[in-house]
Amino acid sequence: MTDDSTIPGAAQTDRSDDKLLPELVAHLRDHRTELRQQWAERITGAHLLSAMTNEEVFSEATSVYDNYVGVLETGSVEALRDYARDLSERIIPRGVETHEVIGIVLLLRDVLARSLFEKYREDFELLTHVLNAYEPAANRIANTVAVSFVDQRERVIRDQQDALLELSTPVLQVRERLLILPIIGVLDQDRARQLTEQLLHAIRAHRAKLVVIDVTGVPDMDETVANSLVDTVTASRLMGADVIITGLSSEIAQTLVTIGVDLSKMHTVGDLQGGIEEAERQLGFRVSKVPDAD
Repeated sequence: MTDDSTIPGAAQTDRSDDKLLPELVAHLRDHRTELRQQWAERITGAHLLSAMTNEEVFSEATSVYDNYVGVLETGSVEALRDYARDLSERIIPRGVETHEVIGIVLLLRDVLARSLFEKYREDFELLTHVLNAYEPAANRIANTVAVSFVDQRERVIRDQQDALLELSTPVLQVRERLLILPIIGVLDQDRARQLTEQLLHAIRAHRAKLVVIDVTGVPDMDETVANSLVDTVTASRLMGADVIITGLSSEIAQTLVTIGVDLSKMHTVGDLQGGIEEAERQLGFRVSKVPDAD
């Protein structure tokens, strides 16, 4: 069985590779300064990593180069994988795209391959052996960096989606024991579940007695989502908070009746203002006009 973190070509006991890979690694280390500089210049020339300064590009190029050579020497991609994840976390928020990361790795692969060609071009047979030893390792390195970047990018996107979802269903405390949950946009099953979790958490955190859920901004509601809303009302009551639904459109009201939603569990009021006033009345608040100073 082959360890996923090692490069098969570098771990084989083939006599040619055993001799060629150490020689190849020694060549790349001996020419580290010039090859690293060539690579950084080609990155800049190709307008990759444009969100980073030249100093940052050169610094990262140095680290990637050393990790790259380290993989060729040891056959293990673990250190490179860890570095690629760390690098991805730092550059994704700055707007670096997937094609840029893949592009810089392919440029390094090309810079090193050209250097090997220059070194061995007088001996075509030896050059072929060197490239046969180098290519599989280089491909594996490029794949490791690309996969690590894509994984981190997907994680960042998921985190951003979760944050946007949370922002799209804010639970607001307007008075002691009174919460408002204005819902705007399409309410699907996932969002309804997330909404319920947020609301129940807020009820506990604020010791709420009444919640006004305003659905004025919800364009449509199917049977599944309607039943989820009923479940939210039921769960809120179990937590000790009554719920007032406001802003039901005539279309949604007809839908609820048509699909047979148990409306006896819902306390509805026409609009948000009316819902707040009803909630304040139930909580014992009384709003009175302050006399004019004059």
